[in-house]
Amino acid sequence: MAPRANWKGFLRLSLVTCPVALYPATSESEKVSFNQLNRKTGHRIKYAKVDADTGEEVANEDIVKGYKVDTDTFIEVTKEELENVALESTRTIEIDEFVDRSEIDPRYLIRPYYLRPDGKVGHDAFAVIRETIREMNKVAIGRVVLTNREHIIALEPLDKGLMGTLLRYPYEVRSAEEYFDDIQDVKVTQDMLDLAEYFAAQKPKPIAFRPDAARVARGKKKADEVLCTMCHLGGFSGQNEIPRVAGQHPEYVIKQLKAFKARTRTNDAGSMTSVAQTITEQDIEDLAHYISSLE
Repeated sequence: MAPRANWKGFLRLSLVTCPVALYPATSESEKVSFNQLNRKTGHRIKYAKVDADTGEEVANEDIVKGYKVDTDTFIEVTKEELENVALESTRTIEIDEFVDRSEIDPRYLIRPYYLRPDGKVGHDAFAVIRETIREMNKVAIGRVVLTNREHIIALEPLDKGLMGTLLRYPYEVRSAEEYFDDIQDVKVTQDMLDLAEYFAAQKPKPIAFRPDAARVARGKKKADEVLCTMCHLGGFSGQNEIPRVAGQHPEYVIKQLKAFKARTRTNDAGSMTSVAQTITEQDIEDLAHYISSLE
């Protein structure tokens, strides 16, 4: 099922306008999450909103927003006041300029979105804008209002659609000088560079760049260590069956891994296996990612 659009409006380049929809290009749905539990009871931990001074719980209807002026001084801001100063959305992404991709500092990038025509009309106008940006070999810079805040958005052709990346404002980016100023100036000799380049050249060359390659490798290594041990739990009959079972029932493998870790945790220290001792929450996430790559 396709995700719902985060925003709908119009894309405009001078006199050319078309209806568009903005969709998130990333997802958190595949990320493995954990709940905090009471070790003694196994019950979930619940957080309560309490008064910082009295310690008493505060009902949601009694909670208001406040702007901090001093250490213990706050100015209460009502919902009506916030609505009065909220930025009105024009529901239009107006393309203001075109820049080279190299001019956009990577530190300004926030998150990517997909733009496509909204509905059956406007496909021709959308194609004109998309191909204009492609032909210029530039990035189109526009503005869009999301959640009552104006954002800068960079638009680039991507297949038949457009990719829009939200950008930070300059005041949101910290200067590198405060972090890099005290780094020592080291003279790197050519021999040192040649040696480093030699080792770098020995690394296997992937057919294509894959951002999760290192994570998949970590998951594969942990799978080799852990899943064979898990065979003793009755989940698998042998090493060769692991990829097949993992590909068909990834959620079962993760459940078995968690059960394996929990079971060894409750055993005496002397009987806890060395494999179980090394399993971390990051290992479980990496293993889940590796399993998904088998599909």
